[in-house]
Amino acid sequence: MPETRENAGSAKGSETSMSLFGRHNLGRTTLALSALVTAATVYAATQDTAPDQTPDFAAMTPQQAANFVEPMLGEYCSRCHNDIDNIADLSVEDLRADDIRTGKHADEWEKILRRVAAGEMPPHGKTQPSAQMRAAFVNWLDTSRAGYLAANPDPGRPALRRLNRMEYANSVRDLLALDVDFSRELPADNSGFGFDNIADVLSVSPTLMERYVAVAGKVGRMATGLTSRREVVTTWQVPKDGSVQNSGVPAYNERAGAMLPLASRGGYAQRYYARYDGQYDVSAWLNANTNNETDRLAEDKVTARVPMQAGSHLVALSFRRTIAPSEAVQVLRNDTDKVPLPLDKPKMLPLDVWVDGKLAKTLSVPSYRMHQRYSQQNFPRDVLQVDVAGPFDAADVPDTASRRAVFLCRPKKASEEDACATKIITTLARRAWRRPVAGFDVAPLLRIYAEERKASDFEHGIEAALEAVLVSPEFLFVVERDPQGAMPGSVNRVSDLELATRLSLFLWSSIPDDRLLTLAEQGKLGQPTVLNAEIARMLADPRAKALTTNFAGQWLYLRNLDQQRPDTEVFPKFDVRLKSAMATETEMFFADVLRGDRPVLDFISADYTFLNQRLAEHYGIPGVSGPAFRRVALRPEWHRGGLLGQASVLTVTSYGNHTSVVKRGKWILENMLAAAPPPPPPDVPALKTSHDGRLLTARQQLELHRANPTCAACHVKMDPMGFSLENFDAVGQWRTVDAGQPIDTIATMPDGFKFDGLTGLQQVLMDRKDEFTRAFTERLMTYAVARGLSANDMPTVRAIASAAAADQYRIQTIVRGIAQSPAFTLRRVPQPFKAAYGQTPRLPLRQAQGERGWGYVSGKSALNSAQAELVEAPSARPAALSLIAIPRKALK
Repeated sequence: MPETRENAGSAKGSETSMSLFGRHNLGRTTLALSALVTAATVYAATQDTAPDQTPDFAAMTPQQAANFVEPMLGEYCSRCHNDIDNIADLSVEDLRADDIRTGKHADEWEKILRRVAAGEMPPHGKTQPSAQMRAAFVNWLDTSRAGYLAANPDPGRPALRRLNRMEYANSVRDLLALDVDFSRELPADNSGFGFDNIADVLSVSPTLMERYVAVAGKVGRMATGLTSRREVVTTWQVPKDGSVQNSGVPAYNERAGAMLPLASRGGYAQRYYARYDGQYDVSAWLNANTNNETDRLAEDKVTARVPMQAGSHLVALSFRRTIAPSEAVQVLRNDTDKVPLPLDKPKMLPLDVWVDGKLAKTLSVPSYRMHQRYSQQNFPRDVLQVDVAGPFDAADVPDTASRRAVFLCRPKKASEEDACATKIITTLARRAWRRPVAGFDVAPLLRIYAEERKASDFEHGIEAALEAVLVSPEFLFVVERDPQGAMPGSVNRVSDLELATRLSLFLWSSIPDDRLLTLAEQGKLGQPTVLNAEIARMLADPRAKALTTNFAGQWLYLRNLDQQRPDTEVFPKFDVRLKSAMATETEMFFADVLRGDRPVLDFISADYTFLNQRLAEHYGIPGVSGPAFRRVALRPEWHRGGLLGQASVLTVTSYGNHTSVVKRGKWILENMLAAAPPPPPPDVPALKTSHDGRLLTARQQLELHRANPTCAACHVKMDPMGFSLENFDAVGQWRTVDAGQPIDTIATMPDGFKFDGLTGLQQVLMDRKDEFTRAFTERLMTYAVARGLSANDMPTVRAIASAAAADQYRIQTIVRGIAQSPAFTLRRVPQPFKAAYGQTPRLPLRQAQGERGWGYVSGKSALNSAQAELVEAPSARPAALSLIAIPRKALK
């Protein structure tokens, strides 16, 4: 008869306590009893103190620590975390205290450390160690793991990565002084671990490489000013996302223009790059916006000719408000503003054309009467698309900032051209490739220049070489080389040049500037004082806005705000102006904390924020006038403060027509405490919005949901956080009633602690401020090193967070700690691997020879491999690992 789990292995119960965790078949009862007795006996024998005293791990030998720790795991952990039950994918049966000295089972020990430190394990209701015992165990485990990793640093798995599209666009901007957003020209990047700069998910496809080639050609022509003089029409289709409402008579709802018109701040705005000084036609196509094709009025095109200088311009169109407050009006609701029109009779509408914030021209556009069967007598114009055509009367090739950045010298005669070309190409390659370039680096670029110079002229030759620089692997990929003679698997400091690239991608999402690159070339950047000074300089630079846009935009889900579509029937005042103001508040708030080196605890409960009139009205805060944002000191009665009082966060964690306790609770656990709950099982039923014919509040819906034990385990952690924010509706506006009933924001934590509302939640998070600081550090470090963190990164995370806590939790202390951490400054030499053609690829990267020009590694499997390296390979080798030739004509 087979043994049951209760008597399995009982014959071995007499073995010493050191065997308790290696026996898979040891019975639970025997294990718990034996561990309990042995722990007390061993501790008393080794320390000569009472069993209930707090152990002094620092004074213990490794064997004494093992004699104490391992029975503790048996007493408090093994009943659930064994090889049979394996709850939470954790078993302690194979764990030994000696693992800490050898680096074994790092993931399991890190799980134990985090859960025990958070007070989540052992579970509430089970036998608990004393607070002193818990603290001593956590301190021993954390200190021991940190000591091992200090002696055996682990910078993580080496990974080849490319620039993501934001980094590409910023790099082109800073290299060439070209103020054009080329990120829109490239496909969207995949995300991993919450960010879109993660090496493992930045795959390369043939389509992407084709886009790189096409964009390089466009960049080259725009930067050098060698674009065609012929008139070109650039068109933007205006998306439809809005409705029409009347204030005087019943409304006939319609889809209306999303971006046009805008009455107060320049309707549809689009950045346009003028290729030459000259005249340009700005046109708007209009119709009367009815779904009935037989009644649709003919489209009208209105055009204004305006002068523009070569370069980037912001072109905008807006309808001006002309209606008296007493008039009955109909209102065009759209994503940006409301434009009122009179109901009594058609009226001429002023349509303003703006260039770079200055009024260029005003056009008169008539509004139109529609068919009598509709309730309203008049209907506003709908803008279908916007065109900019030109140039007309183009001047000579302009002397733009980008041309000055490219043409560092201007040869006056043919004999000076080669020397000038060498200077220009060498300078561009050094900046673009983030390192000094030698003669063999520049030689193929000079051949491309010479070929095009022979067919055309000097400037077109430079343009060809520039395009080759931009499609080279050294620009598109973050190329790091191993020290000469370094053994596979060894850990080494990255070079100062590689550190400069890592730092600029972290803080600027761009390439190093000349100062940073020069310090790296001089070997000074790695010096702590120099590095700290550069970090301070870079954070004060306007380019540090990228840390707000790219890090905070993803950490706080601000990028998701554009996809939010609150129901205008439920929230009639919501529009794109409000949505834009929500994002601006949070971006300015994060940037202020970063730039001012303020405590990260401001993210929890700051007593200030940034508002304009539109957002202040939404919040019910008086005394804020005008569209400009300004810092506003907050009062308690306004129920704001910190990230959780900001409408952007409250909106992205809601649904279109109602709040979500679960989404908000999950967001807090995941982004503020780094304690994301596991994914829900696939068969989770939807929440019931009503019961027995009556509407249910969010609390009542979740009470029914938690009746399912499978759901209760996670919701008991998420729901209290979400309940405390129920006074904020789905667009972040304060309310006191939900489903006709007063809102109850009292929440109870799993340990029984109760708190109420936003203020109570802020206090809960402030009580866990060290946990929040670690969570923030973990998120920022993930972004900085462009990979998911492992268990071996966590001691560094805790050390950085502790240093910040000792420095009043200042955010720049965290930034400096990350930039000086092993994960950021070290690199492991990858193990060699055999390529598809059976040979080990050769290093370092070299360009393909002959007429092929620069190329790139293709093949997703190679690029996603931990050991993938850029290599030179003859065309006879398989394409999966070869440099793809890019003929000169392909760049045109």
